[in-house]
Amino acid sequence: MRTDLFDFELPATSIALRPASPRDSARMLVVQPDGVLRDRTIGDLPTWLEPGDQLVVNDTKVISAQLKGRRIGRATEPKIEATLIKRLDGSRWQALIKPAKKLAPGDIVRFGNEGKVCLLGHLDAEVEAKGDDGEVTLSFSLHGPALDQAIADLGTPPLPPYIASKRTPDDQDAADYQTMFAANEGAVAAPTAGLHFTPQLEAALRARGLDLHRLTLHVGAGTFLPVKAEETSEHRMHAEWGSISAATAEALNAARTKGGRIVAVGTTSLRLLESATTEDGNIQPFDAETSIFITPGYRFRAVDILLTNFHLPRSTLFMLVSAFSGLDTMKHAYAHAISKGYRFYSYGDACLLFRARE
Repeated sequence: MRTDLFDFELPATSIALRPASPRDSARMLVVQPDGVLRDRTIGDLPTWLEPGDQLVVNDTKVISAQLKGRRIGRATEPKIEATLIKRLDGSRWQALIKPAKKLAPGDIVRFGNEGKVCLLGHLDAEVEAKGDDGEVTLSFSLHGPALDQAIADLGTPPLPPYIASKRTPDDQDAADYQTMFAANEGAVAAPTAGLHFTPQLEAALRARGLDLHRLTLHVGAGTFLPVKAEETSEHRMHAEWGSISAATAEALNAARTKGGRIVAVGTTSLRLLESATTEDGNIQPFDAETSIFITPGYRFRAVDILLTNFHLPRSTLFMLVSAFSGLDTMKHAYAHAISKGYRFYSYGDACLLFRARE
């Protein structure tokens, strides 16, 4: 399909720069299977679900993957910004670099400032290789837990560029950009639908007779990258590592046989569930990378309902929700959301999508 089919106009004023407080006070646009729209709030979520439904959340934890430093060892020392996007082994990471043109294989980048707690206050990395779109392979001077601690000390959570370009990230973001389920470190972007949850909301859902399950998908920086191809078939998705335990798969399958619906909290949960499900609808344990790319025409095998935020024009995530609820329905829903002042993107409001009738 042509990617321009997924374009729409979004006013800059629609982009949320801070989350709602409390988190479950955010607005929620309900998109029913027949396309009817209902304006609600996240606190109303339990009333839209049924006893026996199964919520699935992503328990990945965002690491402090944004590092600032400078190139050393040459006549000039230009400033360098790195966003770690994928761990390769105990000391090597793939990273997005700005400005990538300032680096060549063999260069050394020094992150941090002398005088801080971490060692001498800095962390060195050698540029092993350069790829496309600003990607480089960095080999750090530390290994394993020592490297993890240095990154935590010197780095900051990598806010999406559409927020970071409008204000300076601060200490509050370290808490705001982490879900209440965050447990397994490895993501460089938050599974943002989970940001709406509070202990009170979870208690209300359980009181309604719903169960909550966890999986892990380490969200990569590919979620920040626009689709540049003219056709969806030409776009290459970045792989992300995910895991679904045997116990979770068994519980979800058992609930489905009793008529319970699978409710994915976020597109990351949905993508991993669909990656782990066989053609006949059986959810399998999973421990691997996935690069699944869902566009209209995809046949969903696992997920019945999706809670998700509002996404970028021409993004893979808007393509996914268009596959789930129908392109025309989602364009209508987004136009409604813009006209009613819903807040978009990571810190924004949510929509509750029921799968389009096949």
